[in-house]
This record gives sequence, structure tokens and C-alpha cells, in this order.
Amino acid sequence: MRFPPDHPLVQRVRQLCMRYPEAVEAIAHGRCTFRAGKPQFAIVGSGESASVLFIPDPLEREALLERDDVFVPPYEGAYGWLAIRVEAASGPWDLLEELLDTSYRRVALVRQLRALDADPVVPVAD
Repeated sequence: MRFPPDHPLVQRVRQLCMRYPEAVEAIAHGRCTFRAGKPQFAIVGSGESASVLFIPDPLEREALLERDDVFVPPYEGAYGWLAIRVEAASGPWDLLEELLDTSYRRVALVRQLRALDADPVVPVAD
């Protein structure tokens, strides 16, 4: 399922992702992606699912996969990515915010992490 840049799910994910140092939004393979400079840390949509792809903490991967709303996406899963089903109106936004923070930190450069730690991201209010 493709989500155009003005779709409510993309808008909400954008709100979460663009707060990070040097965050960039780009369209790749027809999907909105969010990057820490060049490396991707979030992708909106997987196959036919309203979902957000992220790079998990390896220590949390198995626990995340026990959730009904988390799955291994078809292509990116081979590279360690997971996806969480998300409805634009209902979230789970607190969890997604944490997952995106971890994902960003997994790919960010040292200077980006220093900037983030010097000026931490303020949680988005619902």
C-alpha cells in the first residue's frame, strides 16, 4: 500500500521523525522514507499494510515479535528491519515514538547523536 506525502499516517510519522538532527524525508520506491542524513531509519508502508518500518534494538527484537502488531516486512526484514501496524487515527504512538528513537540512534552518525543528546527530542503530545 502506497501512502502519499499528504496521507494522515505519513503526516504523523513526519511529525515524529523530522525532529531529529539532520533528518530528511525522501521518496524511495514509491514510499515516504525518513533518514538520518543518508541512512534510512523509518519507512511508511509495507506491502498491503498501514505500517511503519523501523530498525529495532537487537535485544528487544524477540519481545517485539511477540506482539500481534509487529511483523518482519517482506524485503527489509532480511536486513534486520521490523514493522508495526499503525492506524493514522489511533497509534500506538507512544510505542512508535520509542521505536523510531531507537531506529534513528542505530543509524545516526556520532555528530548527529551528540546534537540529539545536547538538545533531546521532546515527546509529541497527542
